[in-house]
Amino acid sequence: MIVRRCSGGVVFYANKVLLVKNDRGEWTLPKGKIVGDSLPHESAIQRVKLETGSNARILDIAGDTIYEFFSRSRNQRVCNAIMWYVMESDSDLSDMSGEFLDGGFYKVSEALEMLTHSKEKSLVDVSYKKYKNYKIADQG
Repeated sequence: MIVRRCSGGVVFYANKVLLVKNDRGEWTLPKGKIVGDSLPHESAIQRVKLETGSNARILDIAGDTIYEFFSRSRNQRVCNAIMWYVMESDSDLSDMSGEFLDGGFYKVSEALEMLTHSKEKSLVDVSYKKYKNYKIADQG
């Protein structure tokens, strides 16, 4: 089995969160493999920008997830260990890269229904609470 270190972002703009629809038709969050000796937080910012065109900054750590899947291209199992960050975008505009079927910013309540994986639903829920607390503290 291949084990990949990855990072990604739970990216918010107001009461919306950024989702992407992958080639398997699954709604998910932007993430990717950490390349070379990049740090997880650097990689998260780069992946969000590369995959969605969104300029986002990190506000906090969201948590981590681990999952396995069968890679058709590698013909073997892959384990992704993902470090997630709560991020804020400077706008609700996005520009999906060619690898995604669809994507954009969706109201958090809608996104929770759209997300394919329960771990990511929980991640968005917890991250949105952190994001709202950050915004309240930022106004004070």
